[in-house]
Amino acid sequence: MKKIIFIISSTILFAINTQAENNQKVIKTLLDSANTAYVQKRYDAAADFYKKILDLGYIAPEIYYNLGNAYFKQNEITKAIYYYEKAQKLAPNDKDIKYNLEFANQYITDKIKQAPRFFIVKIVYKIADLFTTNGWAILAFTLFIIVLLSLLAFLFTKSISIKKASFYIGVISLIFSITSLYLSYLQYNRYARSNEAIVFAPTLTLKSSPDENGTDLMIIHEGLKVSVTDSLDNWYEIKLPDGNKGWTEKQNVKRI
Repeated sequence: MKKIIFIISSTILFAINTQAENNQKVIKTLLDSANTAYVQKRYDAAADFYKKILDLGYIAPEIYYNLGNAYFKQNEITKAIYYYEKAQKLAPNDKDIKYNLEFANQYITDKIKQAPRFFIVKIVYKIADLFTTNGWAILAFTLFIIVLLSLLAFLFTKSISIKKASFYIGVISLIFSITSLYLSYLQYNRYARSNEAIVFAPTLTLKSSPDENGTDLMIIHEGLKVSVTDSLDNWYEIKLPDGNKGWTEKQNVKRI
């Protein structure tokens, strides 16, 4: 029985590894084809190849970024903005992504300014953007290891100077470890669990309620980034950058 289980397990592992290797080869082929098509200015073909890579489960900021570029070259600004936003989620500090996203946003109709944030919140977000969710988590773990080592040094050394040093190092490391863990959680909520979306309807009338007969509140246009604050059946309540809210059918927006 054990032999049979071992054979079955080995067969499954071999099949998984073989499939993974085959996927890598396919992805490499698709990536080469996409890049070649892009260089040859066949942007529609390049976009198709990049989307096939994503369909295989290979998620990377470079793929989203290149896909955004391919759509921008075809003058499909809304799709370009959508994929630049997805790229920025994975690489919030990438300057090229940020520049292209800001450049693409110059082409949309609605120029709605972000509601002002309290200056402390701005500072916290700027600090948070120094690393990704995983980056802050790794830093928190590393600092916690230093806390444990400092604790061991404090408990088992007889030197007063070493005890003092290990105590202060441990306390400081613990504070920064907790802070890093919080910033990791903040980044996760901002990007991994984001409720942000892009308007895809060319012209969209927001309603006062999730109903076709609701009062018309305002008109917005495609490419605008909004936040989803509530949902009911096939309707979303969305919030604009300036804080105004309204309801629209889900098909009119696409969550990032």
